[in-house]
Amino acid sequence: MKQEHSGSGDPAKSLELLWRRRPAPSRGPKPALTVDGIVAAALRIADADGLAAMSMRRVADELGVGAMTLYRYFPGKGELLDVMLDTVYGDLPRRVVPGDWRAALDEVARENRELYLRHPWLLQVAISRPPLGPNVMAKYEWELTAVEGIGLTDLEMDATVALVNGYVHGAVRTAVESRQVIQRSGMTDKEWWLAHVPHLDQIGDLKKFPLSSRVGTAVGSEFDAPYDAEHAFEYGLERLLDGVSALVANRTAPEG
Repeated sequence: MKQEHSGSGDPAKSLELLWRRRPAPSRGPKPALTVDGIVAAALRIADADGLAAMSMRRVADELGVGAMTLYRYFPGKGELLDVMLDTVYGDLPRRVVPGDWRAALDEVARENRELYLRHPWLLQVAISRPPLGPNVMAKYEWELTAVEGIGLTDLEMDATVALVNGYVHGAVRTAVESRQVIQRSGMTDKEWWLAHVPHLDQIGDLKKFPLSSRVGTAVGSEFDAPYDAEHAFEYGLERLLDGVSALVANRTAPEG
């Protein structure tokens, strides 16, 4: 899976586009395109065929114009990718849920997971240098609100949000890969598991691997598959939040 990087374009031009402060082309006939329209076309391609399929020429074909026309709006793919990211982050509902910080942080994880599942190409973008657009900033503000005032330092708040987002990214990648292997093979996980079960005694003496045999059998019996992405996500998220709970309790525990 080819990796792209956000923040790879010209910073000044990306910021102009992200905040829609880039002036419209002044030369030639009245522009038939808009920044929003170009981004929408790019997102349709990325959602349907993946980020590798999204090129300036492909977007131009989608819009029925020549590739050079797009360069009147976007200097290159780097700036377009930044605006695409900021745009999809605007899809987050950013709900305020009843309950304490744990419920709020749980919601952060679930909304980010749903965003990845709607736009799997996001997994192909490294965002160590995030585009500083309005939706990226609003997303970060909302995520920090979940842990504001619970006893963490500013650095711990940032690290906690990063921890949750990093966990979701890894968990969703496995879920998306599971979906893709089903599509490509034409075989469900249950069908794959059932096809292998009758032959397990032929791969060696399972008595040499008693724990693997016992635990693997339990998982297979429960899920009819060697792995269940939904269960893994729920279990991992609960344990992650348990860890944050321990940190919060340590911060707020009375001395002595």
